[in-house]
Amino acid sequence: MSDAATLGFLSVVPPLLAIGLAIWTKQVYLSLFAGIWMAWTILSGWNPLAGLAASVESVVQVFADADRTMLIMLSVMIGALLTFSQYSGGMAGLIGWLTDRGLVRSRRSAGFLAWALAGVVFVESTIGPLISGAVTRPLFDRLKISREKLSYILDSMCSPKSLMLPLNTFGAYIVGLFVTQDVAQPVALLASAVPLNFYAILAVMAALVVAVWDRDFGPMATAERRVRDEGKVMRDGAEPLVAPEALAVPVKPGVRPAASNLVIPVVTVVSALPVLLWVTGDGNLMNGSGSVSAFWAVLLGLGVAASLYMGRGILSLAEVTDMFMKGVGALTPVGLLLVLAFAIGDACVAMETGPYVARAAQAGLGAPLVPAALFAVAGFTAFSTGTSFGTWAIMTPIAIPMASLLEIHPGLAVAAVLGGGLFGDHASPISDSTIVASLAASADHIDHVRTQLPYALAIAGVSLALYVGFGFLMVGP
Repeated sequence: MSDAATLGFLSVVPPLLAIGLAIWTKQVYLSLFAGIWMAWTILSGWNPLAGLAASVESVVQVFADADRTMLIMLSVMIGALLTFSQYSGGMAGLIGWLTDRGLVRSRRSAGFLAWALAGVVFVESTIGPLISGAVTRPLFDRLKISREKLSYILDSMCSPKSLMLPLNTFGAYIVGLFVTQDVAQPVALLASAVPLNFYAILAVMAALVVAVWDRDFGPMATAERRVRDEGKVMRDGAEPLVAPEALAVPVKPGVRPAASNLVIPVVTVVSALPVLLWVTGDGNLMNGSGSVSAFWAVLLGLGVAASLYMGRGILSLAEVTDMFMKGVGALTPVGLLLVLAFAIGDACVAMETGPYVARAAQAGLGAPLVPAALFAVAGFTAFSTGTSFGTWAIMTPIAIPMASLLEIHPGLAVAAVLGGGLFGDHASPISDSTIVASLAASADHIDHVRTQLPYALAIAGVSLALYVGFGFLMVGP
């Protein structure tokens, strides 16, 4: 086996290969596995067969982590919520309720609804976009708004809002990283970083502008012209992450659509989340397990839905079982995509991709430029590895000592790392949050990445300039 510490630039090659192939070929599954295979081939002394065997083993090992397994299961169970809500008439009932009362009559009101719903559930970054996507996707289709725009709005509210309101697993994780660095007041440090996290703030604001005022450019503008001129919410040949059969479940014959058939299960999920975070955190919401809490909240929502439908005589037990299996089966490809995303992240850890990138950027920096450099390095690391959490774990032990040594405001240094990791995760096609946004909108994953990237880069550019400016303002004498 090759020594990861001696790989240097080679440690960056596998994730870049996966990203490049995914964008070029639009074959995400094969591209991800190619990156995994390349990583383990390099680590196996360039033996392709040994690399293949190690790649398969790494994919299997993803399920050794209970939190990851629950996230994968959660993702496929969302399919059951989709089929339940449609077959029971809940989705049709809610859409009818909104439109009959004139609450969603225009592109602007539909965009604001998607933005607001995704932001309501701030205790867990995955559930908000999934719920918002399930409710607003039919409205977007009816009002001729592209799936690419919906996925962008959802993705821009997924992790950014969780950093702006860190009373969640994001906050608990980051505070834990501070504790390992012997920070005296870790919660206060995180609080000081929130208003300086320019990328998160600007991403949420930009999503609102795009949702409400239709300020489009680049590939997103092309997608919007397509849907307006041709009535196509997706381009010809697009492959949405949710299978068509999960999107086109008709209301059961004879059933009267009722919004409560969707609202009650969704409210159950949203209400259960903070309670389960409190339970799994032994009385501390911020110490709770996001993956465990989300898994059980969705499972509870499915149980309430099944009981409600059978109690109202809408569905029989056999129909509930059939709809559950149909929904889970439709989202199995999404589960596979998450498995591969986790596996390539593990390969990057084995190759020490993140530490190499961080070390390469440390030399020769003046103190005022350090916050901007931390943002850029964290962004590139997260883009290459597909994980903001992993990037923060790599960069925090670098940022906090550097801030102390160079007399940089610690909140500014931490915010730069958090914002940079968020940007890279937001822009990367191998990020699990990007995959979840594509799933929630039922958009083609690569189309989502290509239309979102110009916005992410523009916001990152503004954020980088702000870190340069604030670096000169907030660096000690």
